[in-house]
Amino acid sequence: MLSKNKIKYIRSLAQKKQRTADGVFVAEGKKLVADLLPCFKARYIAATEQWFSDNRQFSSFFPVDYDIITNEELCRISAQETPQLVLAVFEQQKDDTPLSEAAASDLCLVLDDVQNPGNLGTIIRVADWFGIRHIYCSHTTADVYGPKTVQATMGSLSRVRVHYIDIKECLSALQNSDIPIYGTFLSAPSLYDVSLSRNGIVIMGNEGNGISPAIASYVTQRLYIPSFPLGSTTAESLNVAIATAIICAEFRRR
Repeated sequence: MLSKNKIKYIRSLAQKKQRTADGVFVAEGKKLVADLLPCFKARYIAATEQWFSDNRQFSSFFPVDYDIITNEELCRISAQETPQLVLAVFEQQKDDTPLSEAAASDLCLVLDDVQNPGNLGTIIRVADWFGIRHIYCSHTTADVYGPKTVQATMGSLSRVRVHYIDIKECLSALQNSDIPIYGTFLSAPSLYDVSLSRNGIVIMGNEGNGISPAIASYVTQRLYIPSFPLGSTTAESLNVAIATAIICAEFRRR
C-alpha cells in the first residue's frame, strides 16, 4: 500500500525543480520501463503484482524500494489517462561528451529553443532510428526528463544522450575547425542539391521562430526542405520533429 508521503513525492516530480534537485525522473508503462531498466538506475518502482510476475527477467535491476500496488493506487500517482501496470523513478544520467568530440566523428543534433515536450521526445526517437547518439539542447529547450518528453521517447532515451549547453559558446569554439554546421531555413539551397557530410552538426530551431539569429550566424551550410510540386501552394511550414526526420533520413541515405 502506498503511503501518503510517497504519493506526495511522486506527484511532486511533475515539477522540474523537484526532479532537478533529486536528479531523478518518472517513467510509466510496461514497455518504457522495461527499456529503461537496464540503462538507468531505478530508485523506486510501484507496479501491480502482474507486472512484477511478468518481468522477473529484470529482477536484478529492481531497486530495494518498491511497492506492489493495485490499479486503483496506480491511478492516484500516474500522470497518464490510462496507466499501464507500472511507474518507476529513475536516476538521471550525466554525460560530459563535448559537442566538438561527438561532431568530429558522427552526426549530432543541436536544438535551439525547441519548447514542445512532445516534439523533443519525437526528435529523440528520430535520432535513435537513424543512429544519432548525441543531441545538444539550448537551456531554453524543453526538459528531456519531463513526463511528456519521457513518454514521447518510447524508450529511445536509453540509447540517445541529451545534453544541455550554451549553444553559442560551443559553436563559437568550433569556428576554426573543419566540422560542418548545418541549419534549416525557409530560404536556402534545397537539401537534395547540396553535399552532405558523414559527420557534423545539424541545428533545428524553435517551432515558431526557427533558428535564432545569434545561432544562425555560425551555420556554414544552410538547408531547405522543398515542398512538392515545386511552386505550388502547400503548408506554411513543417513540424520541427518531422523536419528533423526528413533531414536525418537524407544524411543517412547519402
